[in-house]
Amino acid sequence: MSVLHFTDVNFKKEVIESDLPVLVDFWASWCGPCKIIAPHIEELAKEYAGKMKIGKVDVDANSKIATSYAVMSIPTIIFLKKGKVMNQLVGAISKVELKRKIEENL
Repeated sequence: MSVLHFTDVNFKKEVIESDLPVLVDFWASWCGPCKIIAPHIEELAKEYAGKMKIGKVDVDANSKIATSYAVMSIPTIIFLKKGKVMNQLVGAISKVELKRKIEENL
């Protein structure tokens, strides 16, 4: 399973109503730090398939979602369980740190 793409249209169904915990990576194509963590997000999406949904929200194309979660800087990673925000990280972080946070939020 690869990284999912969440949009203003599918966010409620894919994230809020998900039975699995969800990692949402808020990013943009022009964001350097977003490009740095993108390979980590891809690898972890495969590693945690079936345990956690991992997806991205392009803040330029889906500003409604970013605004509703008060995303002011990118990359911002938000962990949700049953629609509730459990944890939030801002900035480029290492794969090791990201994996540790995923484990905490399973």
